[in-house]
Amino acid sequence: MREEIPIFFSTDDNYIPFLDVAILSLIENASKDYQYRIIVLHTGLLSENVLLVKANERPGFCIEFIDISHDLAKIKDRFKNVYHFSIVTYYRLFIASLFPQYDKVIYLDCDLVVLGDVSELYHVDLGDNILGAAPEEFVQNTKEFRQYAEVALGVDPDGYVNAGVLLMNLAAFRKNNIEDKFVRLITEHDFDLLDPDQAYLNYLCLGKILVLPNGWNKEPMPLLCEGRKNIVHYALYKKPWQYDDVSDGEHFWHYAERSPFYEQILAKKQSFGDAERAKREAMAKEIIAHALRIVESDETFSKTLCEN
Repeated sequence: MREEIPIFFSTDDNYIPFLDVAILSLIENASKDYQYRIIVLHTGLLSENVLLVKANERPGFCIEFIDISHDLAKIKDRFKNVYHFSIVTYYRLFIASLFPQYDKVIYLDCDLVVLGDVSELYHVDLGDNILGAAPEEFVQNTKEFRQYAEVALGVDPDGYVNAGVLLMNLAAFRKNNIEDKFVRLITEHDFDLLDPDQAYLNYLCLGKILVLPNGWNKEPMPLLCEGRKNIVHYALYKKPWQYDDVSDGEHFWHYAERSPFYEQILAKKQSFGDAERAKREAMAKEIIAHALRIVESDETFSKTLCEN
């Protein structure tokens, strides 16, 4: 019997076309020596969208959609939407308790394409670490965000990781009570954070994160790729379905052209005009200004938690 590799995504209907592209790329490049269970967490999706994604199923690849509305109902109202982050981005923090049958899983964002064999990521030895993740390149290479990580969060910016591609040691996640600590922090405090889920994971797992080569989570920045480019993650504000000049955007379109959502994705790009671009550019500038305001605040994440 082949070893099962569990891979988690989370989505809403807005992002399901990009989820489909991500899954298509993952399946095409994964080793066929394993059985893959692709689990999509959500709180309600159109049935026609679900059926289109499930059409990717083939021998060795099972795609399952799981509605976790009931599980999140008690604390959902306390979650904050910050810029492009929404309730969906927090789902990864509940995998350990929702799926006790697993001790190790992969979590992937939807805005990426997988170019390498994801089974190789799964078999990385985490030891006692809670997470395996690649550096957050934008934080490490942007002055304002380095300050944000170091001053506001109390985390070394060179060790700050991106939460869009995670190898999760769920046994260690449970042992260290990460979910309970997260729920307590997010319900008892109202921290001003740019990247809530990512900031909490970096803080709560501090000292127990295995930093992976950035080839497992290569952001569209002009930085050297460490090893093979296995995953391209369009994590910045410019997305290939909005802009023409996104680094590595050709990989997205290679798979998007074969997706049943292709026409829908094209329509999104064609409707993304000058007004939308101006809004995105203004938002990007505001995020940097916001980072500086957080750094200068007297009520930062680090001052509240790290100094007590």
